[in-house]
Amino acid sequence: MTKKLIRVTGCILAGVLAAGNPVHQIYAAPSAGVTAAVAAEIEEAETADITSGNVKTENNNPAAGFSLTLSRYLEESTEMAAQLAAAAAEQVSENEAPVVASEYADIAIAQVDNYVNVRSEPNTESEVLGKLYNNSAATILETTDNGWYRITSGSVTGYVKCEYVVAGDEELAKAVSTRYATVTTTTLYVRTEPTTESKVLTMVPIEDDLVVLDESVEGWAKVSTSDGEGYVSTDYVKMSTEFVQAESKAEEEARLAKEKKEREAAAAAAEAARRKASQQSSSSQSTGSSSQNTTYSAPSGSNGQAVANYACQFVGNPYVYGGSSLTNGTDCSGFVMSVYAAFGISLPHSSRALRSCGYEVSLANAQPGDIVCYSGHVGIYIGNGTIVHASNASDGIKYSNVNYRTPICVRRIF
Repeated sequence: MTKKLIRVTGCILAGVLAAGNPVHQIYAAPSAGVTAAVAAEIEEAETADITSGNVKTENNNPAAGFSLTLSRYLEESTEMAAQLAAAAAEQVSENEAPVVASEYADIAIAQVDNYVNVRSEPNTESEVLGKLYNNSAATILETTDNGWYRITSGSVTGYVKCEYVVAGDEELAKAVSTRYATVTTTTLYVRTEPTTESKVLTMVPIEDDLVVLDESVEGWAKVSTSDGEGYVSTDYVKMSTEFVQAESKAEEEARLAKEKKEREAAAAAAEAARRKASQQSSSSQSTGSSSQNTTYSAPSGSNGQAVANYACQFVGNPYVYGGSSLTNGTDCSGFVMSVYAAFGISLPHSSRALRSCGYEVSLANAQPGDIVCYSGHVGIYIGNGTIVHASNASDGIKYSNVNYRTPICVRRIF
């Protein structure tokens, strides 16, 4: 009867405690194990007592011993459950805040003397689909077992050998890319400080690109302009990061054909301008006409040096925002556009658009007549590390060192 009473009581107490304690409800298996262990130990203890003649009396009943034993087991079980719960909570916390990979983790940058071929298959015998030039970027799609990356860059998707590119290097990726703020409003104020109350440094027209220097101030971007460094509100610009990308075989062929055609057209236009100027000069001399106004030489020649010579004679003339008159006032892109227009070459009135005209050459190989593009600004290279450009309202058209600001690119028309 005593054994039966102990077993029934143990089951009832364990059941009540388990039902009333959320921890034991969650960790049912440990509780069940404790209950079975308790019953076994108490049964063994009572058997020993009966055998030895130590029968419990009313004042020394089995329930008291059972309660102490059960209490000890439940205390140990509760402590274990708390540890398990804490570990589970920690795991959940880790899962809620996963580690975010760098946005440059899958970017590969070519590090070669000139270019690396992008091939149709991961071997050197397969077809060449395009070229990934030095410091150009590609997105890695997968890695093969034989040391090749499958990449996509521009319009080219194919394979490059792993040894010719550097993958996942955030510092290198940032160094070879350019962060731009493209103006989305008609006229954007560039301010001296990141507040709307600060002084206006300069103005930039819609669709012009400004190189971003810093984005640490919320709502503002620090940019480079022809008048120095300033701040623009990010509400009125579109932020983007640009990498030089691969060029497909078809794109390379089209580019070379276009460059040849542009050079031929420029040469023909310059020759026509030279003949026209010669005729006008002869006519003026024959009539003996003269003028008290400032006169400018007409374009002569059919190369970049002729462009540079023509542009230099307008130094000292005024800068006018949005203007395109070489004599009465022009802005930077209007100056380049109007100088080239005199040679029969049609160029856009936009510093951003001029970055895509002609073909690119390195600054080290710049020649007179090349267009030097900066953040939101352009000028014409005249040789000896110098450009001529419509600088700003204070200085007008002037000469500057080509590195007075960091050039983005150099474009050649002739």
